[in-house]
Amino acid sequence: TGPWRFVEWKHDDYVRLAKNPTYFDGAPKADSLEARIIPEPSTAVAEFESGNVDLLYVPEGETQQWQQTDERQALLKSPPPLRLIYAAFNTTRGPLASVQVRQAINYAVDRKKILEQLLAGRGRLAAGVVPPSLPGADTTRPPYPYDTARARRLLAAAGHAHDVAIELWCGQEPPFPQVAQAIQGYLTAVGITVTIVQRDNNSLRDAARNGKTDMVLKDWYADYIDAENFLYPLLASANVGQGGNVSFYSSPAFDQIITSARAEANDVIRNKEYRQADSIAFVDAPMLFLVFYNELYAVQPWLKGFQPPVIFNAQRWTDVEIAH
Repeated sequence: TGPWRFVEWKHDDYVRLAKNPTYFDGAPKADSLEARIIPEPSTAVAEFESGNVDLLYVPEGETQQWQQTDERQALLKSPPPLRLIYAAFNTTRGPLASVQVRQAINYAVDRKKILEQLLAGRGRLAAGVVPPSLPGADTTRPPYPYDTARARRLLAAAGHAHDVAIELWCGQEPPFPQVAQAIQGYLTAVGITVTIVQRDNNSLRDAARNGKTDMVLKDWYADYIDAENFLYPLLASANVGQGGNVSFYSSPAFDQIITSARAEANDVIRNKEYRQADSIAFVDAPMLFLVFYNELYAVQPWLKGFQPPVIFNAQRWTDVEIAH
């Protein structure tokens, strides 16, 4: 019933599809579609440059090379950033139960330098969980500034000037270990002892959802283009643990507003409530707000009709074709 039919799959190599000529919404313009799995970034880039790949997801480590020349820059396309990278605090564990400690950590980390040096500048600093490109975002609110003196004052006011020791969990795939190490360095500078725990993604997710992590470095993709898809899964008390709220954050004020917004049909009122809910969570700091990350694609000049998908499952490939 879809626009494509399965032809062949080779494990860790490729998936090959052919167009469905009887698709009700019109057959795809291309006869076939093949998704190749190339684990080594340099190999993927070489295949693109050789003309063997029509579309390439640009690896983080290759970004600057792609942006250095006008010729390569002309091949790049990027959608609005709808991927949040953040570190969830378990707000029920030890010193992290204190809002002052959580705010202190937000002030202690130079997220701008992390974005520039570890993420190749691909994105925007996060000042909440709602991406600035979505209705319901407060684009006037600045992110937490990098202010180590204020971080130390908050830790002292919370009674934790010298005794905060936490585990920071992260996955094993770049850029997460590198970002975790940067966070560790920043927090050490204000007197917080950080132990990094690396795990595979399944183990990481299970530990976080079962409340076994102090801090966990994660990302979140939109499943649909609405602020609710960030606020409700990540922060509503109804989703604590298994539902996605691995901060174990619970705020009656937040819950009341987001519950109202989810049932509100008026766009103006609903977006106002989204902004209110995001503002409450920003002050409560149930996470280290890092960046909204930009996906970046290199597109061959002969590939016509491709538009970067705003969300990962939104590209049907029906209008994409090769025009040599």
